[in-house]
Amino acid sequence: MEKRKIYKINRKSCKSNPPLGISVLLLFMSFFEFGFSQQLTVETCQEKAKTNYPLVKQFELIEQTTQYNINNANKGYLPQLAFSAKTTYQSDVTQIPSSLSTVLSGLTGKPFSFPAMEKMQYQAVLEASQLIWDGGLIASQKKITNAGSQVEKQKLEVDLYSLNERVNQLFFGILLLNEQMKQNEILQNELQTNYDRIKAYMLNGVANQSDMDILMVEQLNVNQRQTDLENTQKSYCLVLAALTGLKIDEKTELKKPEIDFAILNNNTNNRPELSLFDARNKIYEGQIALLNAGNLPKIGAFVQGGFGLPGLNMFSNNFSPFYIGGLRLSWNISGFYSQKNNLNKIEISKKTVNIQKETFLFNSNLKTKQQKTEIEKLQSTLLTDDEIIRLRENIKKSAAAKVDNGTLTMTDLIREINAENQAKQLKSFHEIQLIMSVYQLKNNINN
Repeated sequence: MEKRKIYKINRKSCKSNPPLGISVLLLFMSFFEFGFSQQLTVETCQEKAKTNYPLVKQFELIEQTTQYNINNANKGYLPQLAFSAKTTYQSDVTQIPSSLSTVLSGLTGKPFSFPAMEKMQYQAVLEASQLIWDGGLIASQKKITNAGSQVEKQKLEVDLYSLNERVNQLFFGILLLNEQMKQNEILQNELQTNYDRIKAYMLNGVANQSDMDILMVEQLNVNQRQTDLENTQKSYCLVLAALTGLKIDEKTELKKPEIDFAILNNNTNNRPELSLFDARNKIYEGQIALLNAGNLPKIGAFVQGGFGLPGLNMFSNNFSPFYIGGLRLSWNISGFYSQKNNLNKIEISKKTVNIQKETFLFNSNLKTKQQKTEIEKLQSTLLTDDEIIRLRENIKKSAAAKVDNGTLTMTDLIREINAENQAKQLKSFHEIQLIMSVYQLKNNINN
């Protein structure tokens, strides 16, 4: 029924009926996905946790902000327009001496006079300027923008990477609970077998009610423990489901990872924190470039068009248009006063980041050594677990035989059964602990 349902959905999504071969392929893929979708690996949970975490949406916002800042910086290469208008009143204006008018009148035989300039003047100017060379200022701004974007992204990567540890704790916690419940079920079956045996003995007058009571009490204890394990497992599944966005419950099959001890020989550290330190240093490199570019001269072309009273002819008392074009060089040399101090401050910031990086690597390497030691200890422990279980089984069998012969009490047999069960649970715990220790090491060096 599930296959037919999936096929109908796929068919409705198409504009026309798919060919028979494609239909069969879609049905097979749907069955394959349905059959194996419930088996989850820890790597799948880690990836799903990252994509499901709300913080991941911030990557797109950082990228959009970066593009806006880059586009704004590129606008500096476009022609810049500026409009200005002013009206002024001057206490004095340029005047031609009246004696010059008298001389010119005598020479020409005609009366001659120069117009007087207005003390009230008006001017409106529109200027278009084009940057020719800015000393690398805009390029440095873009470099800092990109470096800042990388820093923000790496911060998010660090935050998202911390999810791995949370996923590991939940995933391996569920695996451990599954193993404990399996051992608990085995113990329940064994207690039921002994209960049936003692019940038969009672019918034959060999055993008494106290032996039955001891077994019933132990069965109740095991049932309580099973209930506790199931409730804990359910809560772990709920949290892991919320973290990954997947449908995970007590029926979901979690795949126990295979242990790869090659990680013990790998000392390369690829933690995202290291990339964060490098990204911060790139910002400081960009700041140095920006500081140097800010102290270089700027060259540009400009053209002005205006309308004023007076225009360029100062002796004209009429409103007249005018234009001016040319090249402009500007150089603010006051930046050199503080350049050395600013460079030293940036260098101190770079050294601070390098110290933080060295400290992180020191602590990470120390933790790696501790984790490798823990893995070696667990490997050694597991070598003796099977032998302990074998001996415990022999002791239990011997105790059961003695109970049958009436030379040992049921309490003693229960103690040996519990001891064997405890040994098996310890082995399961050590196995899961070893796998988790390997993944903790992988998480510590990101390998």
